[in-house]
Amino acid sequence: MTIIVNLDVMMAKRKVSSKVLAAELGITPANLSLLKTGKVKGVRFETLANICAILDCQPGDILEYQPNAD
Repeated sequence: MTIIVNLDVMMAKRKVSSKVLAAELGITPANLSLLKTGKVKGVRFETLANICAILDCQPGDILEYQPNAD
């Protein structure tokens, strides 16, 4: 099971920089970078909801499930 994080795609579509999004979320740019690259073990629903509110999108626009090719 693989979860793909498309946060950078949505940020580009909405023309929102990492610095601006991190500031609006109240997190550090370093933590946002970890989230964008999928190097986190989880994300709080509150954070996900705030990202969706700021980027005017749905959670499915940011997270994508891809089954293993096994």
